[in-house]
Amino acid sequence: MKWLSKLFKGGGSGNRRQQPQFLGDENMVWRAPARSMDDNSRTNKEKEELDRAIALSLAEDLKRPKGYRWRTDQDEDLARSLQDNSNSSSYPPKYAPSYAPWEYNPNSYRKCSGCNKDIVSGNYLGCMGTFFHPECFLCRACGVPITEYEFSLSGNNTYHKSCFKEMTHPKCEVCHQFIPTNGAGLIEYRCHPFWSQKYCPAHENDNTKRCCSCERLESRNARYMSLGDGRSLCLECMESAIMDTGDCQPLYHSIRDYYEGMNMKIDQQVPMLLVERHALNEAIEGEKHGLHHMPETRGLCLSEEQTVTSILRRPKIGGRGLIGIRTHPQKLIRRCEVTAILVIYGLPRLLTGAILAHELMHAWLRLKGYRNLTPEVEEGICQVLSHMWLESEVVPGSRNMPSTSTASSSSTWSSSKKGGTSQAESKLGEFFMHQIAHDASPAYGGGFRAAYAAVNKYGLRSTLDHIRLTGNFPL
Repeated sequence: MKWLSKLFKGGGSGNRRQQPQFLGDENMVWRAPARSMDDNSRTNKEKEELDRAIALSLAEDLKRPKGYRWRTDQDEDLARSLQDNSNSSSYPPKYAPSYAPWEYNPNSYRKCSGCNKDIVSGNYLGCMGTFFHPECFLCRACGVPITEYEFSLSGNNTYHKSCFKEMTHPKCEVCHQFIPTNGAGLIEYRCHPFWSQKYCPAHENDNTKRCCSCERLESRNARYMSLGDGRSLCLECMESAIMDTGDCQPLYHSIRDYYEGMNMKIDQQVPMLLVERHALNEAIEGEKHGLHHMPETRGLCLSEEQTVTSILRRPKIGGRGLIGIRTHPQKLIRRCEVTAILVIYGLPRLLTGAILAHELMHAWLRLKGYRNLTPEVEEGICQVLSHMWLESEVVPGSRNMPSTSTASSSSTWSSSKKGGTSQAESKLGEFFMHQIAHDASPAYGGGFRAAYAAVNKYGLRSTLDHIRLTGNFPL
């Protein structure tokens, strides 16, 4: 039927004299009309051939299940009329093609698959082997009629191409654009292992801000708060951030009580200071020994005498940053094995508490005479205490330990002061636990997993006794 279709689209009365005839022999060979035919007979014969070709082309077009075209009642009337004329032609039966023209029967076909009503008159759409009113051929997603020539199909559901892309093509959660394809034509994106935040790979190197607490990238419609030292904090973490030394004291004492509840009381009064980033780095340089988790150290159990600048008064929010921070230099005198505990300011309550729990375990080990421990053993058991404290906050009663979620300052920075830990804060706590459990470093990560397995098998007290005797975890 290719030739017939072409004939229908391009044929005209001016070309009729040049159209071939079908002679109907066994091989169905097309030939040009003989020049010896009478002009009148030839004209009638060519007209019959053309009419038959048009009828067959229209009928074939109506049979197509794929794609669609708009049709009118005039098309059907023309096809019906031409088909009737071709059936009454003087062709002998032996010259008829071996295939019969399609029997057109609109009454059996013209029922709209959208509204299930008869298509009586006017334009209609043929698609996927069925018919629709134009206003009934709808996009499954937006409910608007599909008028474009191309559309997307999923199962039996039809969609605008743009709607289908909106549904299935992942969008970047930072710039909110469709994630582009890579050189191989594949959609490539980054995804945070805990938050499942999807984003374009380019955002890892285009100076997009990352929260120093939860690690999520800054979205274009949610600005982060700058802490003034190269760190940024998302608004969710900012809700419970602890900003000065006085703000942190209730939390610090509640964690000391947590240790006492496990028969691990710290008798000495070890000072605790909240400090800026550069002050913490300077204190680390002045410390003669100790392992510090790079690239970002957030806490330190200090054993040397130093003068440390602590944050005396909380800063205020000004624009997209903090202003009016007030510091105070403080001389730390060594009165025991531990001079002070330092924690970087501006972190949410649960992360600040996890750091304090970790550093207090360093203090407890030194004050109780645990000496010359390997980094894997010392950092590992400290991470276990940090994880245990977080677990008691996120899942109260999980280890029969009292929650310290009610211990917070009276400042507006803390969200935990009103009715315990919120759902958002609990999710943050789960993330901090996830960080500890999946840390890739040998000392903090590998040490934690070995210590955690020993504590789960033998208990904390037996594990600590074994460390004192052997310097290693029990197997």
